[in-house]
Amino acid sequence: MIKKIIHTDYSKTTILVRLIVGAVFLSEGIQKFLFPDTRGTGRFEKIGLPSPEFLGSIVGTFEILCGVCVLLGLLTRLASTPLIIIMLVAIATTKAEVLANQGFWEMLHGSRTDWSMLLGSIFLLIKGGGYWSLDKQLMKNGK
Repeated sequence: MIKKIIHTDYSKTTILVRLIVGAVFLSEGIQKFLFPDTRGTGRFEKIGLPSPEFLGSIVGTFEILCGVCVLLGLLTRLASTPLIIIMLVAIATTKAEVLANQGFWEMLHGSRTDWSMLLGSIFLLIKGGGYWSLDKQLMKNGK
């Protein structure tokens, strides 16, 4: 099972996707704790999610931990899974209203980062950490 999780190819360009996805999620997770009224608990309460205090902390923690794992290329596929779920929920809870009230193009404009993070995370789930990753080192040492 662990071999499937750490399996990766030898692509040297995957690090570019890892850097952007990992850095954005790490930053957003930290901000949920630094600015809880606008990025964490307060934001979740405003959009009507249940248990906003709990969700703000848990989502922030997952973004930090998974963001670090993605940056390091450590358990990249596993770390990408919660990030995909976070982005699907973010799009569903914040962009549906924009779509209904302001239209398709405004929704696309407002969700470009969300879609980028979602697709980047899906890419990492499919491909793994790439050549310059701890996953590759673990794979090599596990032979």
